[in-house]
Amino acid sequence: MTRSAGRTGTRDVLVLGGAGVDTTVYVPELPLPYQDTYLVPPVADRIGSTGAGVALGCHALGLDVAFADLIGDDAQGALVRHALRDLDCSWGRAEAGTRRSVLLVCPDGRRTSLHDTKATPGERLPRELYAGVRARHVHVTIMDFCRHVYPDLDGVPISTDLQDWDGADDYHEDFAYRSDLVFLSAAALKDPAATMRGILERGHAHTVVCTRGADGCLTLTRASGLRAFPAAPLPGPVADSNGAGDAFVSGFLYGTLRGRPLEERVRLGAIAGAHACTVAGTHESPISESLLLSRFAG
Repeated sequence: MTRSAGRTGTRDVLVLGGAGVDTTVYVPELPLPYQDTYLVPPVADRIGSTGAGVALGCHALGLDVAFADLIGDDAQGALVRHALRDLDCSWGRAEAGTRRSVLLVCPDGRRTSLHDTKATPGERLPRELYAGVRARHVHVTIMDFCRHVYPDLDGVPISTDLQDWDGADDYHEDFAYRSDLVFLSAAALKDPAATMRGILERGHAHTVVCTRGADGCLTLTRASGLRAFPAAPLPGPVADSNGAGDAFVSGFLYGTLRGRPLEERVRLGAIAGAHACTVAGTHESPISESLLLSRFAG
């Protein structure tokens, strides 16, 4: 178990869990027809997974970020440590090794993710990795070893991203119903509005945000009804869509911590997500604060 030195003061954001390695393969089309061999551009191993994306995205926006996770004593763990070297990180040992994904990305930016969770039943994020961190906001990823952290975070605003939840899988319920700000994707939802209402009715959330890719997003709060917002225009050609959802969350959290109203938080998230679609890789080139605000003003 390792911890960064000098944890003093109050962090803007504490992110718990969710770093891994993405192996990106650029393929000619999706779905990929069976063929014995494809000649592809160079295959790249990069920092990946949602927690790392939110942490790096918030850091690029000038927020003071702390991060705690379980990773392996392996080459992939070393890559993760290096990629997050500028953040205040605490690491525990993941018994099964560092999580990995293989991402198949086609020319229009769509992707298929083959995710190896390397989950170990009963594993928990050690309390000493995060309990001493004072933070204005905590983002909890949907790692099984993070679901027990909520009692330790009492009084601090908490967000989570349910990813492509189908609205029924009970794995996600602890996160959905115990967080104050809930993000999710509409990808697997038959009725996004009904799922969003269910989160508010059954849980602690004051705001639910459902992203819909090129169709923008939906928001629902306890103070207002369902609202639809457009996506931000892409600032350039599509490279790949990896990390766009995490970038949206980062931009939204930036607006939240800067005291912006909901409409502006959504737009900041949308601009960050659009930027992510135009850069290669998953989390290597998140939008900067100056560029985000410039595009917001424009």
